[in-house]
Amino acid sequence: MSTLPLFGHGEGRGGDSGPRVYRVGQLNRVARLLLEDRLGDVWVEGELSDVTLAGSGHVYFSLNDEQEQAQVRGVMFRTDARRAKARLENGARVKLRGSLSLFEPRGAFQLIARIALPSGLGELHAQFETLRKKLEAEGLLDPSRKRALPKLPRVLGVVTSEQGAALHDIVRVASQRCPLRIVVSPCLVQGQNAPRSIEVALDRLARFPRLDAVIVGRGGGAAEDLLAFNDERVARAIARCPVPVVSAVGHEVDVTIADFVADLRAPTPSAAAELVVTAKDEFCHRIDRLSNRLEAAARGALARRRGVLQTLANRRGLAGWPARVALKSRHASELAYRMRRALTTGLQQQERSLQALQRRLEAQNVTRRLAVIRGRLGAADARLGAAARRRTDRGAATLHALAGRLDSLSPLAVLGRGYAVCWNDQRTAIVRDPAVLAPGDRVHVTVANGEIGCEVLTLRPAPPQQPDR
Repeated sequence: MSTLPLFGHGEGRGGDSGPRVYRVGQLNRVARLLLEDRLGDVWVEGELSDVTLAGSGHVYFSLNDEQEQAQVRGVMFRTDARRAKARLENGARVKLRGSLSLFEPRGAFQLIARIALPSGLGELHAQFETLRKKLEAEGLLDPSRKRALPKLPRVLGVVTSEQGAALHDIVRVASQRCPLRIVVSPCLVQGQNAPRSIEVALDRLARFPRLDAVIVGRGGGAAEDLLAFNDERVARAIARCPVPVVSAVGHEVDVTIADFVADLRAPTPSAAAELVVTAKDEFCHRIDRLSNRLEAAARGALARRRGVLQTLANRRGLAGWPARVALKSRHASELAYRMRRALTTGLQQQERSLQALQRRLEAQNVTRRLAVIRGRLGAADARLGAAARRRTDRGAATLHALAGRLDSLSPLAVLGRGYAVCWNDQRTAIVRDPAVLAPGDRVHVTVANGEIGCEVLTLRPAPPQQPDR
C-alpha cells in the first residue's frame, strides 16, 4: 500500500528548498487517492435523506447517523441503483457497501455506493439460510430431481401479477418466438398475502389439462418486495407441480428460495420465456441440421458398403459372380412362375369345388325346405277348414230339419194352438172320457203356459157323430 504525503520537502517554484505547496486541485486529488487507497470497500449503515433521482438514472442522497449527529453525502450510479435490494427513498434505513471518494471540483467527501440492503437484512438472510438448509435436507434442492423443459411446448402456464410488467414481457417474447397457448393464473407477488396467493395459483394451474411448463415470478424490486418467493409454502408448491417450473424473480442478481427449488432459474421474466419457448426458426434449423447429418451418415454408410462389395467382386474366387447371380435369378424367376401357375390352377380347382358344394348346400337349404313345408301346411290347413265348415253346415241343416219335425210332433206345439190336456186328480192318467169322472171330482188341466186345478161340476158326454153319407 503506497503512501502519499500531504506535506514534504522539495524544490519550490524558485528552486529554493522548502515545504511543498499544493494547488487546490492537487490537494483534492491527493485526498481522493488517500481515501480510495487506504479504506477500500466499507459498509456503512444509516438513514437516507435528500434522495434525488437524476435524469441520468444516478441516485444522490445523504446518509445520516442520528446518534452521532453526522452525515455523509453519497451517490449510487444507475446500474447499481437498478439492482439495489433496498428502497432508496427518504427515511429508509439501509446498509450500503461502497468506496469513499472525494469529488475534486468541489472538494466534497462522498460515498460511492454499489450495494444497498435493508437494515434488517441480516435477520432475513438468516431466515433465508435456515429455510434453504431445511429444503436441502429434504432433497427438494437435489439437482437429480430437476426436470428438463419440453422441446416444443404447446401450453405454457404463467403465475404472476396481472398488472405487472413481467406478464407482458413473457407474453410478448413467447408469442414472437413460437405460437402457443398461454394460461395465466393471476396472484399477488408482494405483501403479506402474496405467499398464499402464489401457492393457490400454482395448485390451480397444476390441474389444467395438457400443461407443458410453468413460469412463476415477477419483476425486480427491493429485497422486501421479493420476500414472498422466499416463503416455504411457495417452495413446496413449486416442488409438487407436475410439470417443469421456471423461476424468474427479479433481476439477474436477485436469488430466492424459489430459484433453488424450481427446475430452472431465469435471470428475468423475458429470459424465462426465451428459455421455455424455443424459436420456431431455430427449431426448424435444428431439424434441418439433424436431417443433413442423418443423410450424410447414410451416404457414408452406403459408400462404405459399396466399397466392401467392390473389394469382394475383385477377388478371384468371386469372379463372374454377376453372371452366376443372373442365372440363379433367372432360375428363381422360372420357379416363381411355375409356383404361381400351380397355385393359380389349384385355386381355380378349389373354387370350382367350392361352387359345387355351395349349389348342393343351397339345394339342401333348410330355410327353403321349411318354406315349402310351411306352404304345404298352409294349403292343408285351408282344405281342412273348408271341409270342417261344410260338415258343420250339413249338420246344422240336418239338425234344423229334425228340430222342425220334432216341433211339429211335440204336444207342446198342440197346446200352443189352444188345446189342453186333462189329468185325473192323482195325475196318473189322462181323462179322455167324461164317464170316468163324477161331479165333485178334481182334475188338473194342462195348457200351453201352465196348469189349472179344476173341480168337476157337470158331465156332458160328446154327441154321437153322424155317419158320412
